[in-house]
Amino acid sequence: MAIDTTLTPSAPPPTSPAGGRLSTRDKLVLFVLCAAQFMVALDFSVLNVALPVLGEDLGMSQAGLQWAVTAFALPSGGFLLLFGRMGDLYGRRRLFLTGLAVFGAASLLATFAWDPGSFLTGRALQGLGAAAIVPTGMSLLTTTFAEGPARDRALGISGTLLSLGFTVGMVAGGVLTDLLTWRSTMGLLSLFALIVLPLAPGLLPGSRPRDPKTTGGSPDPDRPRLDVPGAVTVTGGLLSLIYALSTAAERGFGGADVVATLIVGVLLLAAFVYVESRTASPLVSLPMLSRRTVAWGNLGGLVTFSMMSTVVFVLTLYLQETLGLSAFRAGLVFGVQGVMSAVAGVYAPKVIGRFGARRTLVGSLAGQGLFIGALLGVGEGGGSVWLATTAVSLASMCHLGAIISYGLTVTSGVPDAEQGLATGLVTSTQQVGLTIGIPLLGVLATTSPDLLSGVHTVLLLDAAIVLAASILVAFGLRRG
Repeated sequence: MAIDTTLTPSAPPPTSPAGGRLSTRDKLVLFVLCAAQFMVALDFSVLNVALPVLGEDLGMSQAGLQWAVTAFALPSGGFLLLFGRMGDLYGRRRLFLTGLAVFGAASLLATFAWDPGSFLTGRALQGLGAAAIVPTGMSLLTTTFAEGPARDRALGISGTLLSLGFTVGMVAGGVLTDLLTWRSTMGLLSLFALIVLPLAPGLLPGSRPRDPKTTGGSPDPDRPRLDVPGAVTVTGGLLSLIYALSTAAERGFGGADVVATLIVGVLLLAAFVYVESRTASPLVSLPMLSRRTVAWGNLGGLVTFSMMSTVVFVLTLYLQETLGLSAFRAGLVFGVQGVMSAVAGVYAPKVIGRFGARRTLVGSLAGQGLFIGALLGVGEGGGSVWLATTAVSLASMCHLGAIISYGLTVTSGVPDAEQGLATGLVTSTQQVGLTIGIPLLGVLATTSPDLLSGVHTVLLLDAAIVLAASILVAFGLRRG
């Protein structure tokens, strides 16, 4: 007898009116989910400007400061697929709330950290909470809002806040550190969790797999179970790769530990594919990965995230070290970028509604690549600030369109019972993309004898990769 993996809501989800208009309850649900996603996006960047002050306060070495970022990135990227599938099997709301509670408590620990060990423990637990929040929050969004205008609008708002959160974090981190202390950046995150956590239980629809005992179906042993070997191999593989790439950003790819963990990561992911092809209840459905929309959509997502994070990184160096801008003035450049991303988020669903998610993804990638290419015109003159501000803002608008359209491309047509898996892939792509861009390309700028020349090299490669990806994705999706 076939296994019934359909999710049964314990409370009826909101019903969105026709035309994509959202009811009051829809808006409250969207607020809770987007606030949680914004909080996680904020955590990616809010600490960057504060790292030197933090290191001095806690007695962390310059080399050790990378772990303030890596300790968060390792669990947040490594456990995404596992937690996405656990949400499918055991209840998305339950895991979402657990992740919020862990994230909030971890942020408090990091806020009041008394030594490097306690701070890094807090950061690692933040990453673990984020790994539960992101895929379950996204799958709650896609199963709450029906496919069509309502979901397009909800994902548009979510994508805008995701991009805006990263930018706001860069600006807010510098302001909070200057006015208060670095600890206020972590305190801000705990405040977000404190606001969202009490609201979520009464608003979010619960879900659980149908129990065959109560539906007259198969006995309990036939219920879908967690694929433990798959979970171990994919989580270990992602952890190894993220560690290797994060470490390589600081010390290059020649270190023995970097080489060893890269090899281990590749072997574990190969073992994961082998396990998934032979298990009855796979963590990742290989037939799903063979869908062109899933494969090519995730390629587009990986490229747009990795290449845009690299641009932001090298421009931060360029504005402050080549042009001599203060951290505050450099932050204003990215503030303009954030505002333009928000504008793009308003109009992106309308563009998708007219042209479709696939065409919007291809066009957005092409636009992102072209405007990154325009940044090759920056130099040492004062007018370069205006060129940098304009080009990065337009590139970010296209980037926002790519974020929303790739999420829609990957998740459209996927059954509700597999939305956690599909959105887990989407968010894994996001996390891995944010992690690998800087180690792969950004290091070319930091190791170059001439920073401006290194920045130009990175921007040229970045633009070429994005434009090449737009062509590949267009070809792949057209064949689909």
